Amino acid sequence: MPDADLIIVGAGPAGMAAAATAAAGGGRVLLLDEQPRAGGQIYRNVGAGGDARPWLGKDYAAGRPLVAALQAPGITAEFGATVWRIEAGPRVVWSRDGESHVCAARHVLLAGGAQERPVPFPGWTLPGVMPAGAPQILMKTSGLLPRDAVLAGSGPLLYLIAAQMIDAGAAPQALVETQGPAMMLRATRHLPRALMAAGTLAKGLGLIRKIKAAGVARHTGAAGFRAEVAGDGDIAFSFTAGGRAHRLVTPLLLTHQGVVPSTHVSRAAGAAHEWNEAQQAFQPKRDAWGATDVPGIHVAGDGAGIGGAEAAQAAGRLAACDILHRLGRLDEASRDRKAAPDRAALRRAMAIRPFLDAAYAPLPEFLAPEGDTIVCRCEEITAADIRASVDEGANGPRQVKTATRAGMGPCQGRMCDLTVRGILAACGTRPATPRARTPIKPVKLGELAALASHQET
Repeated sequence: MPDADLIIVGAGPAGMAAAATAAAGGGRVLLLDEQPRAGGQIYRNVGAGGDARPWLGKDYAAGRPLVAALQAPGITAEFGATVWRIEAGPRVVWSRDGESHVCAARHVLLAGGAQERPVPFPGWTLPGVMPAGAPQILMKTSGLLPRDAVLAGSGPLLYLIAAQMIDAGAAPQALVETQGPAMMLRATRHLPRALMAAGTLAKGLGLIRKIKAAGVARHTGAAGFRAEVAGDGDIAFSFTAGGRAHRLVTPLLLTHQGVVPSTHVSRAAGAAHEWNEAQQAFQPKRDAWGATDVPGIHVAGDGAGIGGAEAAQAAGRLAACDILHRLGRLDEASRDRKAAPDRAALRRAMAIRPFLDAAYAPLPEFLAPEGDTIVCRCEEITAADIRASVDEGANGPRQVKTATRAGMGPCQGRMCDLTVRGILAACGTRPATPRARTPIKPVKLGELAALASHQET
């Protein structure tokens, strides 16, 4: 007998919403997540200590009902659980405290969410330079505040973090934004559709007003990022904007160029993927319910394509409805009727994406860097190394990996896959989806041996 009707990998908005829906429909759910508590990145730690940090805002507090719903009968949640293999069956192999477990289910839902797009430029690996999401994690889990920081890049997350810092009494020194008037002009053709998500647009405008009212300096149309060590451990951040060169000194440089689907698990599971040109990222192919071409495996949330928390919740519930139908607990008409509100909610939430994707598109200098800029942080492989391998005949991610070791470090390509792909594309090739093999996360040989011994007995 399977361990559960449904195994959900990831306890973010999509995973939590799916778990509650499936359990309410009579399904037995096993929910696995690496973090100590449910919430994912968006609602991280919301169930513990969130009340003490009101500056995180109402949208963050909206995650509490999702976390509370996981107490429903039929849901077993395992935290600190690192999933490192998806097998046919389907079966999920996961590790905790040095011990691996194999669990089987009739269906698996991958709800691993998104990751920040790498932002490679000269000096991005220096101490004090980090993705903007990293200090936000500390703000949510420990109440630590980034002070006198510079936020650099583009995307709505920069405005949200800046507003949270302002409300917490630690306003950023400056925002250095790469989007310019030309991007905004191109994005205006998507505004009529984006008005379906007028509430989201209004929230964004409110964040920008708050940033302006706080007197935070803003530089738009920025390019040519470079970070160097300044005195006393500070970072000297140089860039151009408005036809002028600028230099800011800061103890903390936080960079961001949007988020992309986290596809390592879905790729390792064998699901087909496609290139999303607007979001400049790979995403799994799936039907209207989130089902992939691998029997028994669905994908929902930002791991299937960036849409945000509201879209992720709707997609999670849609996938759960379809899985309940496949389990024989909902007939087709009931499934479609139950899914109708979430189908409409997903359509509204996604209406703003074409506008955001066009207005905050990543710059070519980050998609395909040149020179001595490090691309693979694990192996310290530069853009020049990768371009040299292409000149010598490498025409895809596997050949680049063989020639340079880019992607062979502990992160297994999570921080460099997209940049390698960007460089290959800039050099005139059309690279295929990079492969992902198990173990998806590093596992000790002793743990593998113990698992093999256990399966033999």
